[in-house]
Amino acid sequence: MPTPPKTYKKHNSFVEIRQKKPLADGRARLAPLLADLGDMGLPKGRADIVRLACAEALGKTPAPAGHAPFSLHANVLEELSRLTDAELPRYLHYRFRYEAFPDRKLLDAAPPLLQIEPASACNFRCVFCYQTDKAFTRKSNGFMGYMTLDLFKRVIDQAQGSIEAVTLASRGEPLLCPDIEKMLSYAAGKFLALKMNTNASLLDERKIHAIFSAGVQTLVFSADAAEESSYGKLRVGGDLKKVLANVELFSSIRARHYPQSRMITRVSGVKVPGSSGLDEMEGFWGRFVDQVAFVNYNPWENAYEAPLNGLETPCSDLWRRMFVWWDGCANPCDVDFKSDLSVGDAKESSLGDLWRSPAYEKLREDHLAKRRSSRSPCSRCTVI
Repeated sequence: MPTPPKTYKKHNSFVEIRQKKPLADGRARLAPLLADLGDMGLPKGRADIVRLACAEALGKTPAPAGHAPFSLHANVLEELSRLTDAELPRYLHYRFRYEAFPDRKLLDAAPPLLQIEPASACNFRCVFCYQTDKAFTRKSNGFMGYMTLDLFKRVIDQAQGSIEAVTLASRGEPLLCPDIEKMLSYAAGKFLALKMNTNASLLDERKIHAIFSAGVQTLVFSADAAEESSYGKLRVGGDLKKVLANVELFSSIRARHYPQSRMITRVSGVKVPGSSGLDEMEGFWGRFVDQVAFVNYNPWENAYEAPLNGLETPCSDLWRRMFVWWDGCANPCDVDFKSDLSVGDAKESSLGDLWRSPAYEKLREDHLAKRRSSRSPCSRCTVI
């Protein structure tokens, strides 16, 4: 009998996360919210979701049989600690949909999270990344490019009010995009969970001020090592001294100019052979950021060549997030970095229409019906 493949849980993929400050039990803020939710002015459907999130987190309502209850993980508690009581309903509406909907296979009119790709190009060639695929990075194949400001504005305008969580990152380094500062300015104040991932190599004072002015809630510096030899082998093309200096500059600008910023900063690495231990990472990076973490390795750089694995469990990301690449291509996942599964074009269709499009619904149907093996690269992917 074949050995079942080792699966990768995209949700809560932290191997471990360490926070600089001790966290209070955020549940204490949910009880009064649950009691007074009727005064929050939320539409009925959203109020019902927030009420259920509070009730499950407080243990007052059990989760449906066979499903985990909504709970407040460490990273969620950190995010909650930065929000006002008035903002909690919006946040909980997003977070419950992000965590519980994929588990329970529920959908509504918009994805819980939208990932927007300012740039597909990258100045690094990390050994665990699809940037090592020469067919992907060869410019003549059409995968490389930068999102226009007009397309970005179109996507942001549609997302505002219906999607709370927007991440600026995907296949490439967002700070390479020529319009990234204008994009950050346009997104300012429109989302409670605006996140950005960067390798930090291109940070400078202008970009740092743009990030703070945009009100980015979570900024992730991607790094896997605390010493040069390991860093250089993993983050090929990167310079640890330069990256460290940039992160230190970011920290100093925050202290001088934005002491009241609610931003969460995190150094996050991929746990692979050669990466540093978390103690070393915390000792090296911890003085400059709020969190240090490792996430599990997912072999997405081999997504199209990996052996067929026979996995039948549906991929939870089909109910959790949607990607919009630099050229408008809407894609259900980033393991499919060459867009075999594309569900349409954000330049021509609305985000809501793409999320509930026939192509997307058929893909979900195939996964639910244990026909994952009929789709590529799903048949070779281990994300659940």
